[in-house]
Amino acid sequence: MQAPRTQAPTPVLTFAQRFSATRRGARLARLLAAHQLTEWGHPYGTEAHDTVVLVVAELAANTVLHGRVPGRDFALSLSCEADRGMLRIELTDTHPALPARKAPDPDEDAGRGLLLVDALAADWGVRDRLGPGKTVWAECATRSPRT
Repeated sequence: MQAPRTQAPTPVLTFAQRFSATRRGARLARLLAAHQLTEWGHPYGTEAHDTVVLVVAELAANTVLHGRVPGRDFALSLSCEADRGMLRIELTDTHPALPARKAPDPDEDAGRGLLLVDALAADWGVRDRLGPGKTVWAECATRSPRT
């Protein structure tokens, strides 16, 4: 009698890095996320790459603008599950305030970051973390729904 064939699980690709809670740290988080996506087979100019990079940029900007605690950094983690066709983005900071989505007036210069995340990500939310602060996460598709 033959043993049933099982498929080996597809590994989850991960990336994690801490950054200073500054505009420079947010920019570096975006650039390293873009580089990592290219390494994982989602090059610049593809829908998956551009969507994830924009979501990372918005969440990192919010982290350093609204979640900054002097002397504390923030963390970015990415995890890609090829089987699910999803990439999870997590940004963790030590500030207790939760992000708030608002509807800015048309003439306001800011306040649209979470609206963009909501429009681009398949799902997003906030969860508690061990210690002070929170983790804001988003999941983005890495392949088209037709594949």
